[in-house]
Amino acid sequence: MRIGLYPGTFDPITLGHIDIIRRACSLVDRLVIGVAINRDKGPLFDLEERVAMVEAEFAPLSAGTGCEIVAHPFENLLIDCARDVDASVIIRGLRAVADFEYEYQMVGMNRALDNSIETVFLMAEAQHQAIASKLVKEIARLGGDVSKFVTPAVNKALLARFAG
Repeated sequence: MRIGLYPGTFDPITLGHIDIIRRACSLVDRLVIGVAINRDKGPLFDLEERVAMVEAEFAPLSAGTGCEIVAHPFENLLIDCARDVDASVIIRGLRAVADFEYEYQMVGMNRALDNSIETVFLMAEAQHQAIASKLVKEIARLGGDVSKFVTPAVNKALLARFAG
């Protein structure tokens, strides 16, 4: 069984993330969505909320692709998380050249820590390349419409969070 790990903070999960998850399912038998506990980022949604959002969004994908998809919160090194879930591949989504520079450094460090785990980059589809969770949160906070960037359930959660 080929196991992949797709890590991120998913604060919140966007249509770009969902696109990468859908496409990653064609590469692996089991996809672990690593929901990072990153206290430095000061997430809008707490860990339990982010895991619940991720689980709600990937349930239909799992059924439709035949790929087993599970959420896995983690706070340790990415490479240690990959080992914890027996992943042989780390899936990373790229939107732009700026993403590549950071990801390139990360791959180098991860390979130095464990060269048995490969990293695969998936380019975001053109319609999703501009979507970033940080921007989605900012638009929502300022009262803008983010329905083009997230699912209806995530949009509802964002509206509720910024209501009042």
